[in-house]
This record gives sequence, structure tokens and C-alpha cells, in this order.
Amino acid sequence: MKIAVLGAGAWGTALAVSFSSNQHHVTLWGRDANLMHAIQRDRNNQRYLPGITLPTTLEIASSLSAAHDGAELLLVATSTAGLADCLAQVHRLNIPVVWVCKGFDKTTGKLPHETVTAYLPATTHSGVLSGPSFAQEVARGLPCALTLAANDFAFAQSLATQLNGPVLRIYSSDDLIGVELGGALKNVMAIAAGICDGMQLGMNARAALITRGLAEIVRLGVAMGGKPETFMGLTGLGDLVLTATGDLSRNRSVGIHLAQGKTLERTLAELGHVAEGVNTAQTALARARQHGVDMPITEAVNAVLFDKADPRETVKRLLSREAKAESR
Repeated sequence: MKIAVLGAGAWGTALAVSFSSNQHHVTLWGRDANLMHAIQRDRNNQRYLPGITLPTTLEIASSLSAAHDGAELLLVATSTAGLADCLAQVHRLNIPVVWVCKGFDKTTGKLPHETVTAYLPATTHSGVLSGPSFAQEVARGLPCALTLAANDFAFAQSLATQLNGPVLRIYSSDDLIGVELGGALKNVMAIAAGICDGMQLGMNARAALITRGLAEIVRLGVAMGGKPETFMGLTGLGDLVLTATGDLSRNRSVGIHLAQGKTLERTLAELGHVAEGVNTAQTALARARQHGVDMPITEAVNAVLFDKADPRETVKRLLSREAKAESR
């Protein structure tokens, strides 16, 4: 299959490496011309994925038109914030498109599939690829499992079969909304887990937070149309566990830095990469209130991120909440 990967950040580059190593014809494009020139010259993405040598089979495109020329699949690997701009440049194309970004659009509050529908109304086949995955490990060829979800289940099954490989296993799903919400909301919980770890509250506290965080994800996810079983799978529980515990997690790192007294501005500047949970937190809370869903952990994360609430006082307030049945 001829795949055009649009977006040369860590995740886009990692997927391009993985799929090109699995006998697909892959072309990688990014909007930063200087970065793409350096990648072509050095055969690595030193800015976003250092230490990984790109396979000779992976083509680097100098222009967007060159990237999608003859492509059978567009794999959009921009950030959620950059999704609309990228789609606006390919809106005349009518080939299958899959996106891998996670979160709500900070400006419009839309999930990625809503943005895709708005910009690519003529595209008949589209879906999301998501799951527990760190770009560095995927690029190194370590085993990983992801879910490809689309409203058209036959399309999801067919494409998952084509993309499935010996180390990158692809499952299929028809719960597009549930898969997107799992990927979006777990980033907020990962920030909370980072705060917990940054305060050195212990593994017991982290386990409790992850479990109660999953309960919040399920409540809002189901209220917005997702299927309960989706949140028990790769793109719910699986992605939450990885992002809330892994040292490579950018969102967890944000929480750790905040717990250590750093400002959000300094934290994001030092991180140097997009942490989608920061952009998602406010929209997630707004959606929860819209649907009448209780999300105390999400509220606490918003307070620390945007209201300059003290992490320790915020944790105390969470722990002092009235006792209630676990299933409610």
C-alpha cells in the first residue's frame, strides 16, 4: 500500500518507520521545510525522534503534493491543533484518511472526526488509529497493539488487516467516538498521575487515581456515545495505564513538573513537545458539565493547570470528598 504520512513529529515519524519496514511504500511529509531537509540529509529526525535511523525505503517529501501523489491512504499525524490546517490543504482529495492525534480541538471543542467531516466531506472512508504507544518504542520495532476505528466497520476491518504487521498489531472497531474519547481523556488523567508521582504519594495512590480516572472516562465516554467495552480495551484502559505510568509520557511529565512547583508555561517550554492533555482538560470538563457527568479528577487537573491551584491542597480536597459507593 502507498501511504502518505502527513506530520513529521515523533509519532508520524515512528509510524512511517514502522509501516515502511512492513513492505508498504511510505512517504513522510512535514510542514517545516528546514526539518524535512535535515531529515532527508541525515536520515533521522533529530528534533522529535533522536537516535532512530530512518530506513532507506522511507521516502521524504519536499512538498505536500509530492507526498500524496498516488497515495492510497493519508495518515494524518499532526497535533489536534494542526489537524484542520493540514486537512484544508488536501480537501480536494478523495482517498481514505486515518488520523492519529488525540484530544479535543482547543478552539472549536471538536473531536478529530468532526474536524475531518467538516474539511473532507467527500471522503467516503475515514477512521482513527489509537492505542497505548510510545513513538520511540514503535520506531525501534518493539511490539505494540493499536485499534483502528471507523463508523464503517468493513473499512476498519479491511484496513486493519492491510496495516497489521509482525510487531505492530492492529485491531478493528466500529466505535469511533469511544476510541477517540479514550485517547483524549486518558491524557488528562496522566497529568493527574504525574502530579501524584511528583508529590511522591506512592504506588497505592497512583493505582487508586488510575482506577478512579478510568471511571470518569467511562462515565463521560458513554454519555457522549461511546461503548462501555471500548474503554476496557486498548484505547481506554491500555492507553491510560501506559500514559499514566510510563517515563516517556509527556502528559505525566507535565504533572510531575507542576507538582515540583514549576509553572505551566515553563513546563511546556522545557517539554518541547505537544502535551495534548493540557489542551483537552478544559473541553473535557465543559463536556462533562454539559452531560451532567461528575469528573472530580478532571476538575482538579483544570484547577492546577489554569487556576494556579496548589497541587497539594487540590489533592487534599479530592481525598476529603464524601465517601460513596464505588460504582456510582
